[in-house]
Amino acid sequence: MRIVVTGSLGQLGGELCRQLGPEALGLDLPEFDLTDQRGVVRRIEELAPDVVINCAAYTHVDRAESEPQRCRAVNVSGVAYLAEGCRRIGASLVQISTDYVFGADSSRQTPYREEDPPGPVNVYGLSKLESEQYAKAAPRWLIVRTCGLYGRLGPRTAGNFVETMIQQAKQRGRLRVVADQHCTPSYVGHVARAICFLVAVRATGIYHVVNQGQTTWYDFAAEIFRLLGWPVQLEPISSTQWDSPARRPAYSVLDPSKYLALSGRPELPPWQEALKEYLSLRQRT
Repeated sequence: MRIVVTGSLGQLGGELCRQLGPEALGLDLPEFDLTDQRGVVRRIEELAPDVVINCAAYTHVDRAESEPQRCRAVNVSGVAYLAEGCRRIGASLVQISTDYVFGADSSRQTPYREEDPPGPVNVYGLSKLESEQYAKAAPRWLIVRTCGLYGRLGPRTAGNFVETMIQQAKQRGRLRVVADQHCTPSYVGHVARAICFLVAVRATGIYHVVNQGQTTWYDFAAEIFRLLGWPVQLEPISSTQWDSPARRPAYSVLDPSKYLALSGRPELPPWQEALKEYLSLRQRT
């Protein structure tokens, strides 16, 4: 297959290009701008791929609260342009989405399945939910929701939670980490492998692709430093103590059971094993 990967200089896009090898055609800024409708449609028509995997996104969750139009231009309109290009050549569209399409149910305590009604609590989450609707205009579509990605940083990657914790720990010995937001941070290597499988078997619909289990950002940070063997002091704080423009879901754990039921699919190990694998790889490179 001929596969276009947008956002190829980011974490997930870069990993997908590495795993797909010569099948992948990577596109990213500045040559490829999702907000340029004519440019997007023309480029998709020129390349004529079988599949477009859209990893490009506006991901500044806090900044989106003050830049909603910019956020929507990339996350919503950009996906509409990709779907238009796919329609013209009969290509499939894979849209990468997020656990942040959920969160409005403050009483939620069980992982979200694909058929559960969404309810975003911030501008970024709403834009990603809208993007899912526009992706469905493609001839064939697949929506992959994931969460808290961490992995090898790309040239256009702002960072990730693991690397941020490590850098901050080097600068000071005590860190304050939110302890009341439940999710499942996921290793990019595993998520990309699962996406490649879903594309290969021509899966359609919505799939939740995350490492198994759930944790809080505080417990995730504690596991990072336990595995590294670093004596970092962590202070658990509430979301209200962490002053940020955008509200975060208190619970946005995704249930990957639908993916795990597929025959022959690559594993999605528990988040603890995934983190250990990433840190081990990180120390070797």
